[in-house]
Amino acid sequence: MKKRYIYTLASAFIFLGAGCNKLKDFGTVNNTPSATTQPITSALLTNVEANLGSYASTGTEAISGGQYGQYFTETQYSGTSLYNLPQNSFTANYGGTLNTQGNLNNLQIIINRNESKNTTAVAKILQQYIYWIITDSWGDVPYSEALKGSAVITPKYDTQEDIYKGILATLTSAIGEFDSSSSLAGDIIYGGDVASWKKMANSLKLLAAIQLSQVPSASTYATAAVNEAITAGVIETNASNFVLKYPGGPFKSAWWNVYNGRKDYAESKTLTDITAATNDPRQNAFGGASEQAGNVTTSNIGVPYGLARLSVIDFTDKNPTWARVLRGDLRVENGSVMLISSAEVWLARAEAANLGWTSESVTADYTTGITQSFEQWGVGAPSAAYIAQLPVTDVHDADITHTQVQNISTQRWIASYPDGHAAWAIWRKTGWPKLTPAPDAVNASKQIVRRFVYATSEYSTNGANVKAAVARLSGGDSQDSHVWWDTRTTN
Repeated sequence: MKKRYIYTLASAFIFLGAGCNKLKDFGTVNNTPSATTQPITSALLTNVEANLGSYASTGTEAISGGQYGQYFTETQYSGTSLYNLPQNSFTANYGGTLNTQGNLNNLQIIINRNESKNTTAVAKILQQYIYWIITDSWGDVPYSEALKGSAVITPKYDTQEDIYKGILATLTSAIGEFDSSSSLAGDIIYGGDVASWKKMANSLKLLAAIQLSQVPSASTYATAAVNEAITAGVIETNASNFVLKYPGGPFKSAWWNVYNGRKDYAESKTLTDITAATNDPRQNAFGGASEQAGNVTTSNIGVPYGLARLSVIDFTDKNPTWARVLRGDLRVENGSVMLISSAEVWLARAEAANLGWTSESVTADYTTGITQSFEQWGVGAPSAAYIAQLPVTDVHDADITHTQVQNISTQRWIASYPDGHAAWAIWRKTGWPKLTPAPDAVNASKQIVRRFVYATSEYSTNGANVKAAVARLSGGDSQDSHVWWDTRTTN
């Protein structure tokens, strides 16, 4: 596929029929009178929303991130959790191929057609969600010049700083574009409810801004974005969560598919050790003793992280009830994938309060976040004793080596399970929870992966721009190089 198509063509046009009018000399003889030859924006929106689950479950950015962030480890073919070269391509997110969806470009079609203010606003918001995950995984990627059609077939790689600024600015403007008199068809997440979309967009704005907490030069605009989001209204209850619910049948949950004839992933012992140390009841939902969908038997037997194939198979053979990812009744065909939860938002607010970015109470936000997470997983309310094990105070202490940041970050990490993108991002920023690299790591540094490496196809089709991006990386195009907001010097 030529480069001009990678960034510019949408492969997921939704048609009611197939028409043909390539040779005008033949008039309309090959046209199907009843066919629709223009994209149906409501169908495009449905299509993109149906694909969103991969970004927080089994897509490359999430499932690999979940291994680097040590939610999961491999049980059959150790590779990612041993830090094989993560030379992954991001281009399918843009234009797509015959086997991918081209989500960004499908959303751009909606924006360009601008048939409904509300649908256009949602498309802009979803684009920022996808860009957020892409840039966190690779660093600098095409953003401002992407999706321009044939006008720009080799887009520049924007710096991650500029991408984050663009995400925050676009979310702000999109929120302001909603119109009470406008329609919103094809929305399978919030059913066209504009108020819910505003909360989601503000929550995304908050989570993106808080990711910049260790970048001093970003503190002014990141602080402003956090306060704007909270003031405008974010997700505060589980009833408002940004979650994709699958109907089952031909549209099965991404988590159901993890064990559809395979059992390649396990809950990591890293996580089960943390939940065991605090007697965390959420573990009853986090791990299942069987890959069978619907099975209600839980497991806290995490698989040791980062072992070579023969060693991990030996462990699972000796421990047949090793913890599968999620209890079986949470992995059914008509299950769901959580994209942004109220718990994640409240705990991010706790972090912002601890930084002094807001005037909110650290302890109140922290306690509410844990409470919302317990409710989300159906394990009742957290006891005072549980919260006391990982205490915080309203005395601000933003030193990432101190207990206050450790406890907030660890609870954010737990509450984000099983979203691997979130786990990896939280750990890279603060170093909490403390993770030990894979004992059988195969990479030269033996250190946890900090970013994806650019695909070889980028060098052959957009060479000048990818090389400019690589030149900005300290350490070059390496899995050990840090993205812009990852300022920690240690692994």
